[in-house]
Amino acid sequence: MDPTDAPPLEFTRRAALGALAAGAVAATSRGAEEPAAATKGRPRIAAVVNCYWKTSHGQGIVDRLMDGYGWRGEHHRPALDVVSLHVDQRPKGDLTDERLARHPGLKLYPTIAEALTRGTGGLDVDGVVVIGEHGDYLVDDRGRTHYPRYEFFKQIVDVFRKTGKVVPVFNDKHLSWNWDWCREMVATAREMNFPFLAGSSLPVTWRIPEFETPADAEIEEAVCVGYGGVDSYDFHGVESLQCFVERRRGGETGVRAVEAVRGDDVWRTLDPAAGGSPRTKALFDACLCRSFRLTSPREGYGNVFPTLADAAKLVADPYLYRIHYNDGLVGSVYMLNGLVVDFTVALKLKDDPKVRSTQLYLCGISPNQTLPNFFSPLARHIETMMTTGAAPYPVERTLLTSGVVCKAVDLMAEKKRIVETPDMATIAYKVAGESQYMRS
Repeated sequence: MDPTDAPPLEFTRRAALGALAAGAVAATSRGAEEPAAATKGRPRIAAVVNCYWKTSHGQGIVDRLMDGYGWRGEHHRPALDVVSLHVDQRPKGDLTDERLARHPGLKLYPTIAEALTRGTGGLDVDGVVVIGEHGDYLVDDRGRTHYPRYEFFKQIVDVFRKTGKVVPVFNDKHLSWNWDWCREMVATAREMNFPFLAGSSLPVTWRIPEFETPADAEIEEAVCVGYGGVDSYDFHGVESLQCFVERRRGGETGVRAVEAVRGDDVWRTLDPAAGGSPRTKALFDACLCRSFRLTSPREGYGNVFPTLADAAKLVADPYLYRIHYNDGLVGSVYMLNGLVVDFTVALKLKDDPKVRSTQLYLCGISPNQTLPNFFSPLARHIETMMTTGAAPYPVERTLLTSGVVCKAVDLMAEKKRIVETPDMATIAYKVAGESQYMRS
């Protein structure tokens, strides 16, 4: 069928019933934590993944949707069924055949279109989970890995257009390495009116201590300290910061400029003697004090707090993304491999004499990566959308954070400091109710 001859798009019957039953589920975290099987029958899910090996995102998320996961002291089995699977790459250690043998209702398909139509000629699933992380893909001269999330999305949308039906779609992590494609993906979801959820585990994982930005708070400054590579874990850092600052008074107002700093200049932003801000340094120190894996600057066991000189010796390639929001707020994301191995956030709230800080706890991260349990809260939110037809938090968060990473990577590659971002200044949104992170 030619797309121009496609029938008018409709939300599938199962998803439509779920959306009606869900009501305002997205407005509260309680709704997200307690999804109900509101659809008539169990939603049938297609999983589209880059690869499926132990500790890959594909395994970590899809396994939970099929086999369940620990939740509040019980083993929870999701109220949905993963019925079709498309795996783009199958290197050594691939688990696809074992999962197919263990789950008789699961079938592997050679194309994304077939995974969605399942031999019927029409859309024959009630939701799609896209996990375009890991695998052997092109890495360009700017350090960006060309994961095919956009290409997967386009193939999914092509099925929607040809069949005249749509279902909820989840996209793991950032939307794409290409900013124009990120914008197109969100615009397409709006145009075709299907629920679109995206992002990683960081905003919804445990927090130690439990803390969320008070509703309607005025934030004077925000800092995140994290670790990892360009166009990779830097997204986690930006996302960690964003899930706190988006709750400020007036909601998210958009980003007017993105700044990128690399090398020794990073330390100067923290050194008052070099023109750095004492308040930024206080927030930075608060982040380090929340880290569970802060590297000691001295050999042997000890608890010596690192000076900036110590940090400079430990971190070979420091980089910083500074986000300038429309309303004047400035947020800083310090990526410091060698100093920390976790993500922490600190905020200075107006009229609050204390710095508020927390760690976004990725339980299960270890040298052997034996059981990374931080995927469980994310799986819960995916289930919420698939069973209710409503995304539990806005995809605009992922659009904004994807854009910050795209802009910052380009700045560092081009050896530029700052860029105005009129195409991000209009991304305004509000989050309702409590934060969606996992409570103890």
